[in-house]
Amino acid sequence: MSFQAYMDNIQTKTGKSPEDFKKLAEKKKFLVKGVLDPKVKAGEIVQWLKEEFDLGHGHAMAIFAYFKGKRD
Repeated sequence: MSFQAYMDNIQTKTGKSPEDFKKLAEKKKFLVKGVLDPKVKAGEIVQWLKEEFDLGHGHAMAIFAYFKGKRD
């Protein structure tokens, strides 16, 4: 599955775009001014996405990759 397919599936499931997740992550202090806080571990973000949005591990990791700058 392509990265874009992961993003599309996440948006279909949650109704939230990757940019929506960035805004939510900023509120949780995982991102600061759109940049991933280096003290934040992938596991923290994955756990948050699994608990609050019922995402699977692969989809949660795709959002984490998006936070790190992946776009394709």
